[in-house]
Amino acid sequence: MSVPEPAGGEEAKQAKEAEDAEKFSFMATVTKAPKKQIQFADDMQEFTKFPTKTGRRSLSRSISQSSTDSYSSAASYTDSSDDEVSPREKQQTNSKGSSNFCVKNIKQAEFGRREIEIAEQDMSALISLRKRAQGEKPLAGAKIVGCTHITAQTAVLIETLCALGAQCRWSACNIYSTQNEVAAALAEAGVAVFAWKGESEDDFWWCIDRCVNVDGWQANMILDDGGDLTHWVYKKYPNIFKKIRGIVEESVTGVHRLYQLSKAGKLCVPAMNVNDSVTKQKFDNLYCCRESILDGLKRTTDVMFGGKQVVVCGYGEVGKGCCAALKALGAIVYVTEIDPICALQACMDGFRVVKLSEVIRQVDVVITCTGNKNVVTREHLDRMKNSCIVCNMGHSNTEIDVTSLRTPELTWERVRSQVDHVIWPDGKRVVLLAEALALIELYNAPEGRYKQDVYLLPKKMDEYVASLHLPSFDAHLTELTDDQAKYLGLNKNGPFKPNYYRY
Repeated sequence: MSVPEPAGGEEAKQAKEAEDAEKFSFMATVTKAPKKQIQFADDMQEFTKFPTKTGRRSLSRSISQSSTDSYSSAASYTDSSDDEVSPREKQQTNSKGSSNFCVKNIKQAEFGRREIEIAEQDMSALISLRKRAQGEKPLAGAKIVGCTHITAQTAVLIETLCALGAQCRWSACNIYSTQNEVAAALAEAGVAVFAWKGESEDDFWWCIDRCVNVDGWQANMILDDGGDLTHWVYKKYPNIFKKIRGIVEESVTGVHRLYQLSKAGKLCVPAMNVNDSVTKQKFDNLYCCRESILDGLKRTTDVMFGGKQVVVCGYGEVGKGCCAALKALGAIVYVTEIDPICALQACMDGFRVVKLSEVIRQVDVVITCTGNKNVVTREHLDRMKNSCIVCNMGHSNTEIDVTSLRTPELTWERVRSQVDHVIWPDGKRVVLLAEALALIELYNAPEGRYKQDVYLLPKKMDEYVASLHLPSFDAHLTELTDDQAKYLGLNKNGPFKPNYYRY
């Protein structure tokens, strides 16, 4: 006969956790693709040397737990903490004997390859482009240095660029979003990738520098997400920057910095604003955020949103996606806006437009997606109700004043990897959670087509991107007859809308 285990073991522990869960409520911050605020102005901070705080991870970069996760992240090795040795201290080689990379563990490559193969099944446009153009090698001779999230999905992009003839060196734009197994798979395939999940601030800039500062190899194209890579080359390697043939930037923050450079007369290379292309705005900002906001919040909080009061700060494409998703779950959604046109759109979509200060005490969830700074201040944080969730879906984490929470009266408690409780004196807890055609166009454009300025992706190429997606939906476009095309004053093959058209 077995003797029953005495009370006070695992059951008691679970009971205590349940009691704590009922006693304390929380709020969480989740970011889509947070970035460190970098200023280009001469009177702002310049990164003239590597940061010296190597012992702690920067608080300027929040944690991304939403759209940067892989489709099969539940089985991912990324969160493994079995090896705490810094990748910079390891000597690793891939199966071909190359050590031109720095990743967490090259032995994870096989698993990462399966992740990439799964992602390829849902990225028909890139795969179609790869099949159509790899024979022509339109990027032959291109030496691309990139700084984006490193996930299974971006790996498909990177390998497509390589298939089209480019040589690539890559680092991560976010210190928390890298899928280690995917980085290992890229390294095994021969891509010079320098990234791992949980980099320190010093590691972040070291990885970027390793991609740029290479003997016998000089980049002639930049693909950036947020502007950090562009800023590093511009400040540290001006001679390389002057020889860059083109920059492709895919974020609101990065594009804003490029326009600042252009306005100041300091942008000496042409740049492509991919962020404001229609396919980027609709697919990434609207449709993807419509799903990733719920995915990120559910993963980190397990909150039921039916009946919850939510305020979404900003009603651009990201805000529209967030509002639609939360409304579909039965949440009561408010919107804050500075733009009267976007505010009117929110009203017509059935949302009440308010000031944040008007609802801050009553809402259960605050979501920022403005790209601005100081949208949620310490004053707002102090006035929030117990159990309020704060989520940043914008690109820059400057929207929420997280720095103000680093004060003596507040206690920080690490509960698990990338999850911190911030505890107020009264017991309140805050849970703190942590593109290819444009390159082809810039690289192959005849001299003089693009001057030293920022350009939007041509409408014809935007339509081409959309057309690559259609076969996966078994969609069949209607073709104009010659007479119809003449009547509308259009080319039968497009573009079908003028540049000023808003979809």
